[in-house]
Amino acid sequence: MTGTPTASRCVMTQIVMPTHTNGAAGVMFGGVMMQWIDVCAGVAAMRHAAGRVLTASIDRLDFVHPVHVGDVVVLHAQVNYAGRTSMEVGCRVETEDMRTGSRRNTTKAYLTFVAVDEAGHPREIPPLVLESDDDRRRYADAQARRAERLRAAGRQA
Repeated sequence: MTGTPTASRCVMTQIVMPTHTNGAAGVMFGGVMMQWIDVCAGVAAMRHAAGRVLTASIDRLDFVHPVHVGDVVVLHAQVNYAGRTSMEVGCRVETEDMRTGSRRNTTKAYLTFVAVDEAGHPREIPPLVLESDDDRRRYADAQARRAERLRAAGRQA
């Protein structure tokens, strides 16, 4: 169904190459992970907005476990909340053990995107259609994060 969190969902898979890491220790650069998250979350936002979006902020980015050269990284993103012109997208990142199929949560992030027209001005987006209790929980959590962002910026929700 159009306008649902499920309809916006994006899954992206990457392999961590030596150029993605700090060299000797073989641990992935956080900035590379941020780029991958921005791309995956951006696709989810574009799906919901049915067009161009701009990243407004990365609200929260938690590196839970290190990611190493050779790891297979799976990124999952979907729209959690949609306002008039902006939306929050959550992104969860896991590594996958190709031998066992097991996955480990490594990174999570919340990003805000604004839908824009051809001139780069904000444009309205459709409301988010919530289908499940999980959708409603994510929406409520995202509303609380949005209210806190606005309070921190000196604006009201």
